[in-house]
Amino acid sequence: MSQTTFLNRQALYLRPDPARVIVRPFQPATESKDFKPTEKTRANHIVDRVMALDEATAASLLADVLENFAGRHRNLLAAFETRADQIETALALHPFFGLTQRRLVGAYFLNEYSFEASALFNPSIVAHPDQSLAPAGSLRFILSLRATGEGHISSLTFRSGIIRKDGSIGVDPPARLASLPRLVSGRPWPEDGPVEIAFAADEDISERVVFPLTAAQAHGIEDARFVAFGGTSPQAYYATYTAYDGQSIRSELLETTDFLSFRLTPLKGSAARNKGMALFPRKLGGRYAMIGRQDNENLYLIYSDDLYTWHEGVPIMGPAFPWEFVQIGNCGSPIELDEGWLLLTHGVGPVRRYAIGAALLDKRDPSKVLARSREPLVRPDPSEREGYVPNVVYTCGALRHGERIILPYAVSDSFSNFATIRITDLLKTMQPTAAA
Repeated sequence: MSQTTFLNRQALYLRPDPARVIVRPFQPATESKDFKPTEKTRANHIVDRVMALDEATAASLLADVLENFAGRHRNLLAAFETRADQIETALALHPFFGLTQRRLVGAYFLNEYSFEASALFNPSIVAHPDQSLAPAGSLRFILSLRATGEGHISSLTFRSGIIRKDGSIGVDPPARLASLPRLVSGRPWPEDGPVEIAFAADEDISERVVFPLTAAQAHGIEDARFVAFGGTSPQAYYATYTAYDGQSIRSELLETTDFLSFRLTPLKGSAARNKGMALFPRKLGGRYAMIGRQDNENLYLIYSDDLYTWHEGVPIMGPAFPWEFVQIGNCGSPIELDEGWLLLTHGVGPVRRYAIGAALLDKRDPSKVLARSREPLVRPDPSEREGYVPNVVYTCGALRHGERIILPYAVSDSFSNFATIRITDLLKTMQPTAAA
Protein backbone atom coordinates (compact mmCIF):
# COMPACT_ATOMS: atom_id res chain seq x y z
CA MET A 1 0.00 0.00 0.00
CA SER A 2 1.52 3.34 -1.01
CA GLN A 3 1.85 6.23 1.40
CA THR A 4 -0.69 8.31 -0.50
CA THR A 5 -3.31 5.57 -0.13
CA PHE A 6 -3.66 5.70 3.65
CA LEU A 7 -2.10 8.98 4.81
CA ASN A 8 -4.47 11.94 4.83
CA ARG A 9 -2.65 15.23 5.25
CA GLN A 10 -4.98 17.88 6.65
CA ALA A 11 -3.30 21.11 5.47
CA LEU A 12 -3.79 22.70 8.89
CA TYR A 13 -0.57 24.66 8.95
CA LEU A 14 0.39 26.05 12.36
CA ARG A 15 3.08 28.60 11.64
CA PRO A 16 5.13 30.72 14.05
CA ASP A 17 3.78 34.19 14.72
CA PRO A 18 6.41 36.77 15.74
CA ALA A 19 3.65 39.12 16.94
CA ARG A 20 2.96 36.88 19.95
CA VAL A 21 5.21 38.16 22.71
CA ILE A 22 5.90 37.85 26.43
CA VAL A 23 7.92 40.01 28.81
CA ARG A 24 10.82 38.28 30.48
CA PRO A 25 13.53 39.47 32.87
CA PHE A 26 16.39 41.50 31.49
CA GLN A 27 19.62 40.97 33.39
CA PRO A 28 22.60 43.20 32.63
CA ALA A 29 25.27 41.11 30.95
CA THR A 30 27.97 42.01 33.46
CA GLU A 31 25.92 40.96 36.48
CA SER A 32 25.95 37.69 38.39
CA LYS A 33 22.66 35.99 39.15
CA ASP A 34 22.45 37.78 42.51
CA PHE A 35 22.72 41.55 42.66
CA LYS A 36 24.94 42.83 45.48
CA PRO A 37 23.56 45.83 47.33
CA THR A 38 26.92 46.67 48.90
CA GLU A 39 28.57 47.81 45.68
CA LYS A 40 27.67 49.87 42.66
CA THR A 41 26.86 47.45 39.87
CA ARG A 42 25.46 48.08 36.43
CA ALA A 43 22.00 47.40 37.85
CA ASN A 44 22.54 50.12 40.47
CA HIS A 45 23.64 52.52 37.77
CA ILE A 46 20.37 51.97 35.86
CA VAL A 47 18.42 52.58 39.06
CA ASP A 48 20.46 55.75 39.73
CA ARG A 49 19.47 57.15 36.35
CA VAL A 50 15.80 56.49 36.95
CA MET A 51 15.97 58.05 40.42
CA ALA A 52 17.56 61.17 38.96
CA LEU A 53 14.34 61.89 37.05
CA ASP A 54 11.92 64.31 38.66
CA GLU A 55 8.44 63.01 39.48
CA ALA A 56 6.73 64.62 36.49
CA THR A 57 9.30 63.30 34.02
CA ALA A 58 9.13 59.82 35.52
CA ALA A 59 5.33 59.80 35.35
CA SER A 60 5.39 60.98 31.73
CA LEU A 61 7.95 58.35 30.78
CA LEU A 62 5.94 55.56 32.46
CA ALA A 63 2.77 56.70 30.68
CA ASP A 64 4.63 56.68 27.37
CA VAL A 65 5.87 53.12 27.99
CA LEU A 66 2.37 51.92 28.83
CA GLU A 67 0.91 53.58 25.73
CA ASN A 68 3.65 52.16 23.52
CA PHE A 69 3.02 48.59 24.69
CA ALA A 70 -0.75 48.85 25.13
CA GLY A 71 -2.65 45.82 23.84
CA ARG A 72 0.44 43.62 23.71
CA HIS A 73 0.38 42.21 27.26
CA ARG A 74 -1.97 41.55 30.14
CA ASN A 75 -1.44 43.52 33.38
CA LEU A 76 1.76 45.23 32.33
CA LEU A 77 1.91 47.39 35.44
CA ALA A 78 1.74 44.28 37.59
CA ALA A 79 4.62 42.82 35.59
CA PHE A 80 6.67 45.94 36.28
CA GLU A 81 5.98 45.71 40.01
CA THR A 82 6.79 41.97 40.12
CA ARG A 83 10.09 42.58 38.38
CA ALA A 84 10.94 45.36 40.82
CA ASP A 85 10.31 42.92 43.67
CA GLN A 86 12.70 40.43 42.06
CA ILE A 87 15.57 42.93 41.98
CA GLU A 88 15.00 44.28 45.46
CA THR A 89 18.71 44.14 46.30
CA ALA A 90 19.48 46.50 43.42
CA LEU A 91 17.01 48.98 44.93
CA ALA A 92 18.39 48.73 48.47
CA LEU A 93 20.67 51.75 48.08
CA HIS A 94 17.58 53.85 47.29
CA PRO A 95 15.17 53.32 50.21
CA PHE A 96 12.87 56.21 49.30
CA PHE A 97 11.06 54.95 46.22
CA GLY A 98 7.74 56.20 44.94
CA LEU A 99 5.40 53.80 43.16
CA THR A 100 6.01 55.50 39.80
CA GLN A 101 9.78 55.13 40.04
CA ARG A 102 9.45 51.55 41.24
CA ARG A 103 7.28 50.61 38.27
CA LEU A 104 9.61 52.39 35.90
CA VAL A 105 12.62 50.54 37.28
CA GLY A 106 10.74 47.27 36.77
CA ALA A 107 10.15 48.21 33.13
CA TYR A 108 13.87 48.81 32.59
CA PHE A 109 14.64 45.29 33.81
CA LEU A 110 12.26 43.53 31.41
CA ASN A 111 12.45 42.87 27.70
CA GLU A 112 9.81 41.83 25.21
CA TYR A 113 10.47 38.40 23.72
CA SER A 114 8.86 36.85 20.65
CA PHE A 115 8.77 33.28 21.91
CA GLU A 116 7.70 31.62 18.64
CA ALA A 117 9.38 33.95 16.15
CA SER A 118 11.58 31.23 14.66
CA ALA A 119 9.59 27.99 14.86
CA LEU A 120 6.46 26.24 16.11
CA PHE A 121 7.13 22.55 15.87
CA ASN A 122 7.46 19.04 17.39
CA PRO A 123 3.83 18.75 18.52
CA SER A 124 2.19 16.30 20.91
CA ILE A 125 -1.55 15.71 21.38
CA VAL A 126 -3.82 14.47 24.19
CA ALA A 127 -7.55 14.43 24.84
CA HIS A 128 -8.80 17.63 26.50
CA PRO A 129 -9.74 17.18 30.18
CA ASP A 130 -13.07 18.93 29.45
CA GLN A 131 -15.21 17.18 26.82
CA SER A 132 -18.48 18.90 27.78
CA LEU A 133 -18.64 20.94 24.57
CA ALA A 134 -17.66 18.13 22.20
CA PRO A 135 -20.47 16.95 19.87
CA ALA A 136 -21.29 13.23 19.84
CA GLY A 137 -18.56 11.25 18.11
CA SER A 138 -16.08 14.15 18.36
CA LEU A 139 -13.14 14.69 20.69
CA ARG A 140 -11.67 17.89 22.03
CA PHE A 141 -7.88 17.90 22.25
CA ILE A 142 -4.95 19.88 23.57
CA LEU A 143 -1.90 20.23 21.37
CA SER A 144 1.48 21.09 22.85
CA LEU A 145 4.13 22.67 20.65
CA ARG A 146 7.76 23.61 20.96
CA ALA A 147 8.09 27.34 20.33
CA THR A 148 11.50 28.79 19.51
CA GLY A 149 12.52 32.43 19.49
CA GLU A 150 15.58 34.67 19.63
CA GLY A 151 18.73 32.85 20.72
CA HIS A 152 17.12 29.51 19.84
CA ILE A 153 15.48 29.32 23.27
CA SER A 154 12.61 26.83 23.31
CA SER A 155 9.48 26.98 25.43
CA LEU A 156 6.21 25.10 25.63
CA THR A 157 2.97 26.51 24.22
CA PHE A 158 -0.50 25.10 23.56
CA ARG A 159 -3.46 25.03 21.19
CA SER A 160 -6.90 23.48 21.55
CA GLY A 161 -9.07 21.93 18.87
CA ILE A 162 -11.50 19.22 17.88
CA ILE A 163 -11.42 15.92 16.00
CA ARG A 164 -14.79 15.51 14.34
CA LYS A 165 -16.66 12.26 13.87
CA ASP A 166 -15.57 12.05 10.22
CA GLY A 167 -11.89 12.42 11.15
CA SER A 168 -11.53 16.04 10.07
CA ILE A 169 -9.69 18.34 12.45
CA GLY A 170 -10.23 21.91 13.56
CA VAL A 171 -7.77 24.02 15.57
CA ASP A 172 -9.03 26.94 17.64
CA PRO A 173 -7.46 30.30 16.70
CA PRO A 174 -4.78 31.31 19.21
CA ALA A 175 -5.32 34.25 21.51
CA ARG A 176 -3.60 37.46 20.55
CA LEU A 177 -1.88 37.74 23.92
CA ALA A 178 0.52 35.39 25.69
CA SER A 179 1.59 35.18 29.30
CA LEU A 180 3.99 33.53 31.71
CA PRO A 181 2.88 31.69 34.86
CA ARG A 182 3.48 32.71 38.44
CA LEU A 183 5.86 30.66 40.55
CA VAL A 184 3.89 28.78 43.21
CA SER A 185 6.70 26.89 44.93
CA GLY A 186 10.34 26.00 44.48
CA ARG A 187 13.41 28.14 43.96
CA PRO A 188 14.66 28.01 40.37
CA TRP A 189 17.93 29.67 41.40
CA PRO A 190 20.21 28.35 42.79
CA GLU A 191 18.70 25.00 43.80
CA ASP A 192 17.53 24.12 40.28
CA GLY A 193 15.07 21.59 41.67
CA PRO A 194 11.34 20.92 41.30
CA VAL A 195 9.17 23.97 40.69
CA GLU A 196 5.42 24.48 40.62
CA ILE A 197 3.83 27.13 38.42
CA ALA A 198 0.26 28.28 37.73
CA PHE A 199 -1.57 30.37 35.15
CA ALA A 200 -4.64 32.54 35.67
CA ALA A 201 -7.90 30.66 35.09
CA ASP A 202 -9.27 33.38 32.80
CA GLU A 203 -6.41 33.00 30.30
CA ASP A 204 -7.07 30.95 27.17
CA ILE A 205 -4.92 27.84 26.93
CA SER A 206 -3.17 29.27 23.88
CA GLU A 207 -1.98 32.22 26.03
CA ARG A 208 -0.03 29.97 28.40
CA VAL A 209 3.71 29.75 27.81
CA VAL A 210 5.91 27.49 29.94
CA PHE A 211 9.24 29.27 29.58
CA PRO A 212 12.58 28.04 31.00
CA LEU A 213 12.77 28.65 34.74
CA THR A 214 15.81 26.78 36.04
CA ALA A 215 19.51 26.71 35.26
CA ALA A 216 19.18 23.32 33.57
CA GLN A 217 16.44 24.72 31.31
CA ALA A 218 18.14 28.02 30.56
CA HIS A 219 18.38 27.41 26.82
CA GLY A 220 15.26 25.39 26.33
CA ILE A 221 12.34 23.19 27.30
CA GLU A 222 12.38 20.90 24.30
CA ASP A 223 10.17 18.23 22.70
CA ALA A 224 7.54 17.54 25.36
CA ARG A 225 5.93 14.12 24.90
CA PHE A 226 2.52 14.31 26.58
CA VAL A 227 0.43 11.34 27.66
CA ALA A 228 -2.85 10.96 29.52
CA PHE A 229 -2.04 8.43 32.22
CA GLY A 230 -4.71 5.87 33.07
CA GLY A 231 -6.09 4.99 36.46
CA THR A 232 -5.98 8.41 38.10
CA SER A 233 -8.71 10.75 39.28
CA PRO A 234 -8.60 13.51 38.30
CA GLN A 235 -6.98 12.57 35.00
CA ALA A 236 -3.21 12.97 35.21
CA TYR A 237 -1.21 14.23 32.25
CA TYR A 238 2.54 13.70 32.15
CA ALA A 239 5.11 14.98 29.71
CA THR A 240 8.76 14.03 29.46
CA TYR A 241 10.91 16.73 27.90
CA THR A 242 14.53 17.70 27.41
CA ALA A 243 16.00 20.46 29.56
CA TYR A 244 18.95 22.15 27.84
CA ASP A 245 21.31 24.59 29.55
CA GLY A 246 23.36 25.49 26.48
CA GLN A 247 25.91 22.72 26.95
CA SER A 248 24.28 19.66 28.49
CA ILE A 249 20.87 18.01 28.54
CA ARG A 250 18.77 16.01 30.95
CA SER A 251 15.25 14.60 30.95
CA GLU A 252 12.59 16.14 33.16
CA LEU A 253 8.93 15.44 33.90
CA LEU A 254 5.99 17.83 33.72
CA GLU A 255 2.77 16.97 35.57
CA THR A 256 -0.70 18.54 35.38
CA THR A 257 -4.37 17.68 35.72
CA ASP A 258 -5.89 20.87 34.34
CA PHE A 259 -3.24 22.60 32.14
CA LEU A 260 -3.47 25.55 34.53
CA SER A 261 -0.96 24.42 37.16
CA PHE A 262 2.16 22.41 36.44
CA ARG A 263 4.95 20.73 38.37
CA LEU A 264 8.33 20.40 36.66
CA THR A 265 10.73 17.86 38.18
CA PRO A 266 14.22 16.70 37.11
CA LEU A 267 14.40 12.95 36.52
CA LYS A 268 17.10 10.93 38.26
CA GLY A 269 19.04 7.87 37.19
CA SER A 270 21.38 6.98 34.35
CA ALA A 271 18.60 6.85 31.74
CA ALA A 272 17.66 10.48 32.46
CA ARG A 273 20.89 11.72 30.89
CA ASN A 274 19.42 11.05 27.45
CA LYS A 275 16.79 12.61 25.21
CA GLY A 276 13.53 11.27 23.93
CA MET A 277 11.98 9.39 26.84
CA ALA A 278 8.28 8.55 26.42
CA LEU A 279 6.03 7.16 29.15
CA PHE A 280 3.55 4.32 28.59
CA PRO A 281 -0.03 5.48 29.31
CA ARG A 282 -0.50 3.04 32.19
CA LYS A 283 1.54 0.84 34.51
CA LEU A 284 2.75 -2.51 33.20
CA GLY A 285 2.94 -5.27 35.78
CA GLY A 286 2.59 -2.70 38.54
CA ARG A 287 5.53 -0.61 37.33
CA TYR A 288 5.96 2.53 35.28
CA ALA A 289 7.48 1.97 31.84
CA MET A 290 9.28 4.16 29.31
CA ILE A 291 10.65 3.91 25.82
CA GLY A 292 13.93 5.78 25.48
CA ARG A 293 17.17 6.00 23.54
CA GLN A 294 20.40 5.62 25.50
CA ASP A 295 23.09 5.24 22.86
CA ASN A 296 22.06 7.67 20.09
CA GLU A 297 21.06 4.74 17.89
CA ASN A 298 18.66 2.19 19.43
CA LEU A 299 15.42 2.13 21.42
CA TYR A 300 15.26 0.74 24.96
CA LEU A 301 12.49 -0.41 27.28
CA ILE A 302 12.93 0.97 30.82
CA TYR A 303 10.98 0.17 33.99
CA SER A 304 10.79 2.05 37.28
CA ASP A 305 8.95 1.77 40.58
CA ASP A 306 8.42 5.52 40.66
CA LEU A 307 8.02 8.31 38.13
CA TYR A 308 11.25 10.09 38.92
CA THR A 309 14.10 7.56 38.85
CA TRP A 310 15.05 5.73 35.66
CA HIS A 311 18.06 3.49 35.18
CA GLU A 312 19.37 1.50 32.22
CA GLY A 313 16.85 -0.50 30.22
CA VAL A 314 17.02 -3.31 27.71
CA PRO A 315 17.48 -2.67 23.97
CA ILE A 316 14.44 -3.70 21.93
CA MET A 317 14.94 -2.15 18.51
CA GLY A 318 17.72 -0.82 16.30
CA PRO A 319 18.00 0.57 12.76
CA ALA A 320 16.88 -2.08 10.27
CA PHE A 321 15.75 -0.38 7.05
CA PRO A 322 17.54 2.15 4.82
CA TRP A 323 15.35 5.09 5.88
CA GLU A 324 16.58 4.67 9.49
CA PHE A 325 20.17 3.46 9.09
CA VAL A 326 21.67 6.46 10.93
CA GLN A 327 19.49 6.20 14.04
CA ILE A 328 15.98 5.64 15.33
CA GLY A 329 14.04 7.19 18.18
CA ASN A 330 10.52 7.27 19.55
CA CYS A 331 7.89 9.76 18.42
CA GLY A 332 5.85 9.86 21.58
CA SER A 333 4.18 7.57 24.06
CA PRO A 334 2.97 4.15 22.86
CA ILE A 335 -0.71 3.94 21.89
CA GLU A 336 -2.68 0.94 23.11
CA LEU A 337 -4.46 -1.09 20.42
CA ASP A 338 -6.14 -4.50 20.60
CA GLU A 339 -3.24 -5.83 18.54
CA GLY A 340 -0.50 -4.44 20.77
CA TRP A 341 1.31 -1.21 21.62
CA LEU A 342 1.65 1.08 18.59
CA LEU A 343 4.94 2.92 18.86
CA LEU A 344 5.60 5.72 16.39
CA THR A 345 9.28 6.07 15.58
CA HIS A 346 11.52 8.42 13.70
CA GLY A 347 14.39 7.34 11.52
CA VAL A 348 17.28 9.25 10.01
CA GLY A 349 18.43 8.25 6.55
CA PRO A 350 20.64 9.56 3.74
CA VAL A 351 21.47 13.29 3.73
CA ARG A 352 19.95 13.51 7.24
CA ARG A 353 16.39 13.00 6.06
CA TYR A 354 14.02 12.39 8.97
CA ALA A 355 10.91 10.25 8.47
CA ILE A 356 8.20 8.80 10.73
CA GLY A 357 7.52 5.07 10.95
CA ALA A 358 5.93 2.68 13.41
CA ALA A 359 6.42 -0.52 15.35
CA LEU A 360 3.98 -2.85 17.07
CA LEU A 361 5.02 -4.12 20.51
CA ASP A 362 3.56 -7.08 22.36
CA LYS A 363 0.76 -6.03 24.73
CA ARG A 364 1.99 -8.08 27.71
CA ASP A 365 5.73 -7.90 27.04
CA PRO A 366 6.60 -4.75 25.08
CA SER A 367 10.23 -5.83 24.81
CA LYS A 368 8.95 -8.09 22.00
CA VAL A 369 8.63 -6.29 18.66
CA LEU A 370 5.84 -7.87 16.62
CA ALA A 371 6.02 -5.78 13.45
CA ARG A 372 7.75 -2.73 11.95
CA SER A 373 7.41 -0.27 9.10
CA ARG A 374 9.59 -1.31 6.19
CA GLU A 375 8.87 2.10 4.64
CA PRO A 376 8.06 5.37 6.45
CA LEU A 377 4.48 6.35 7.15
CA VAL A 378 5.34 10.03 6.72
CA ARG A 379 8.29 11.48 4.87
CA PRO A 380 8.94 15.05 3.73
CA ASP A 381 6.98 15.67 0.56
CA PRO A 382 8.16 18.35 -1.91
CA SER A 383 6.23 21.08 -0.06
CA GLU A 384 7.72 20.07 3.30
CA ARG A 385 11.42 19.98 2.56
CA GLU A 386 12.35 23.60 3.22
CA GLY A 387 12.82 25.16 6.64
CA TYR A 388 15.21 25.81 9.48
CA VAL A 389 16.34 22.16 9.29
CA PRO A 390 15.40 20.86 5.82
CA ASN A 391 14.09 17.37 5.01
CA VAL A 392 12.60 16.66 8.43
CA VAL A 393 9.19 15.45 9.60
CA TYR A 394 8.87 14.75 13.31
CA THR A 395 6.27 14.32 16.02
CA CYS A 396 6.27 14.03 19.81
CA GLY A 397 3.03 12.13 20.09
CA ALA A 398 -0.17 11.03 18.36
CA LEU A 399 -3.68 10.18 19.57
CA ARG A 400 -6.17 7.46 18.79
CA HIS A 401 -9.74 8.53 17.99
CA GLY A 402 -12.02 5.70 16.96
CA GLU A 403 -10.43 3.84 14.09
CA ARG A 404 -7.94 6.58 13.26
CA ILE A 405 -4.58 7.75 14.48
CA ILE A 406 -4.43 11.55 14.65
CA LEU A 407 -0.85 12.52 13.91
CA PRO A 408 0.35 16.10 14.37
CA TYR A 409 3.83 16.51 12.95
CA ALA A 410 6.48 19.16 12.45
CA VAL A 411 7.88 20.20 9.11
CA SER A 412 11.59 20.99 8.80
CA ASP A 413 11.79 22.33 12.38
CA SER A 414 9.70 25.30 11.29
CA PHE A 415 5.92 24.75 11.44
CA SER A 416 3.40 22.00 12.13
CA ASN A 417 0.64 20.13 10.31
CA PHE A 418 -1.71 17.16 10.85
CA ALA A 419 -2.25 13.81 9.18
CA THR A 420 -4.72 11.02 9.91
CA ILE A 421 -4.22 7.30 9.32
CA ARG A 422 -6.78 4.48 9.58
CA ILE A 423 -5.47 1.92 12.04
CA THR A 424 -6.35 -1.07 9.84
CA ASP A 425 -4.46 0.42 6.91
CA LEU A 426 -1.49 1.28 9.09
CA LEU A 427 -1.19 -2.25 10.45
CA LYS A 428 -1.33 -3.68 6.91
CA THR A 429 1.79 -1.72 5.97
CA MET A 430 3.85 -3.18 8.80
CA GLN A 431 6.10 -6.19 8.33
CA PRO A 432 6.06 -8.93 10.99
CA THR A 433 9.41 -9.44 12.62
CA ALA A 434 11.20 -12.76 12.89
CA ALA A 435 10.56 -12.80 16.64
CA ALA A 436 6.80 -12.53 16.06
